[in-house]
Amino acid sequence: MKKQNELVSDSFIIEFVKLTFPIFNEREKRLVAASIASILGYGGITRTSKLCNLSRVAITDGIKELNDVSSEQADNDSNESCQQKNSNRIRRPGAGRKKKTDTIPNLLETIEKIVQGSTYGDPERVLYWTTLGLYDITKILNEDYGISISHTLVSSILDDLHYSKQLNQKMMQVGSQHPDRNAQFEHINATAKEFLDSGDPVISVDTKKKENIGNFKNNGAEYRKSGDPRKVLDHDFPIKELGKVAPYGIYVINNNTGFVNLGTDHDTGEFAVESIRIWWNTIGKYSFPDSKRIYINCDGGGSNGSRNKLWKTELAALAQETELDIFVSHFPPGTSKWNKVEHRLFCYISKNWQGHPLIDIETTVNLISSTTTEKGLKVTCVVDNNDYAPGIKVSDEQLSRVDIEYLNDLNKWNYKISGLKTE
Repeated sequence: MKKQNELVSDSFIIEFVKLTFPIFNEREKRLVAASIASILGYGGITRTSKLCNLSRVAITDGIKELNDVSSEQADNDSNESCQQKNSNRIRRPGAGRKKKTDTIPNLLETIEKIVQGSTYGDPERVLYWTTLGLYDITKILNEDYGISISHTLVSSILDDLHYSKQLNQKMMQVGSQHPDRNAQFEHINATAKEFLDSGDPVISVDTKKKENIGNFKNNGAEYRKSGDPRKVLDHDFPIKELGKVAPYGIYVINNNTGFVNLGTDHDTGEFAVESIRIWWNTIGKYSFPDSKRIYINCDGGGSNGSRNKLWKTELAALAQETELDIFVSHFPPGTSKWNKVEHRLFCYISKNWQGHPLIDIETTVNLISSTTTEKGLKVTCVVDNNDYAPGIKVSDEQLSRVDIEYLNDLNKWNYKISGLKTE
């Protein structure tokens, strides 16, 4: 009688492998080779490894899998649980090449810092205003961090971080850029970082565009039963009885929180400062109990503009009341879209209420307050029914009473207000 390992010829095994292995996945190849080796008996693993062009380790692992399956089938009347356990897995747990995200420490965090940075190799930027391509990010990783990965992996990681290619936005300034634009951004970034490091509040403020209250169309879509769209008015003319609202937003960079003062009257310098006052008295002073100063980033125009005298006199009154030194920096002309309140607060509010008509004040407050993000944004919204008279003129004499110190020569965009001057 022939020995067991001589019952199957090499040529038969080779032909069998040629016919079947091209359609088998990795696990199926491993188990078939393990079955052949088991049939061959003594020396079967070495012989099968040569004929099937598989490693001895793979065949040994396959034999263990077969033994595990046989053992589990023996312990159960039905092999259903065994099939469920193994049906979807090709490699054993932990097998295969490790992911780069597992082998390179803080790879995701490094890529996100690069995307948010404004200059190469500077991951600590508080503000950012440039766009990098996949090859740019790959180059920075390699040159500045010593991390060598492909641009396709960078693309995959950006997807995991919920970054995507965005449509064009109106963020380009018409005409030439202001010559002090970059210097001002550098000043804002350095000052904000210094305040954040010391634990003092850094807030980004602005007024979101006014919204009509009523059953008007709101851009975007919402989930509803098929064939049952929400019915809204066929025009966008304001309803006098319902009026408009002016959401004044305050985004706190320190802790990723937002505050919206929902004004029902005019958007003035008085309204802007009152919004900051309400935030400080209800939230700010409890979040930053030891702070004696605050840093405000805002646009260069509007109710909190750099030339708005009412804004400055009202800030002086606020500084007097709170005993805070109020530091202010305005963004250069044509760069208001880089204001963090725009893309850290307002854009998420708009996304949250898309498709929902702002039928009344209560609905608007609820939609703003329920705005959240995966990174933990929390928003508080209050209604401000105060009247704010438009067109209030502040004389040079009144402005001269403000205790204001201009911090550099950048077109009076940076200053500190400490209250009112003593007589």
